[in-house]
Amino acid sequence: MFTRLAAGVLAAASLTTLAVSAEAAKHPVRWKTGGAVWSTNSSAFKTFFADGEITDRGLQGGINNSGWTAEEIQEGMTRSYEVDLVGVSRFLYSSDGVAFLEDQTKSYYPYWMKQKTAVVALRSAIILDAADGQISSAGILNALPVDFALADNGASDGSQNVCKDGLDGAQATSLMSWYVFLPACVQAKQILPAAPAPRAAAPMAAPVRGLW
Repeated sequence: MFTRLAAGVLAAASLTTLAVSAEAAKHPVRWKTGGAVWSTNSSAFKTFFADGEITDRGLQGGINNSGWTAEEIQEGMTRSYEVDLVGVSRFLYSSDGVAFLEDQTKSYYPYWMKQKTAVVALRSAIILDAADGQISSAGILNALPVDFALADNGASDGSQNVCKDGLDGAQATSLMSWYVFLPACVQAKQILPAAPAPRAAAPMAAPVRGLW
């Protein structure tokens, strides 16, 4: 049976595989698109999440090219969703979950080990953020175990598969839009434990007849 302890052990194993701590992602996004390279550090994201102030040119460019306003991105990335840690872990370790993680790291993956560790790194961040029963875009980004890069290098085209139907243009492909909808998508795909079947009522004992 998949338990909360098992989910925690698997998350820890993911981090051990990467041989880093959950605090290692000093640059959650290295923008490697359009021929330019720029690294946005975690403090710039934290400032933006806290008060909406944009202090980094890479973050500014990401928001400008997202298809959304800065206010919409801030609100979307700080919104929390209730999840079940076991349900999230069950999904992310299933074959469908691995396929989902591969699809969701199309152009955004670890900077150093690239796509070889993309599934492990994103999965560990989601599970670590889900440990308290809540996930958010900001929480997942802050839990990344290694620096990630958004790449446009031939093998990747710099676009992401945003997990939301009905979007067009940059809203359907940009990194910031992808982050906004990622936690809701995970919430919808989690595999929740089946509810226990109700117990059948015990048959009533036949009344005892008297002797007269």
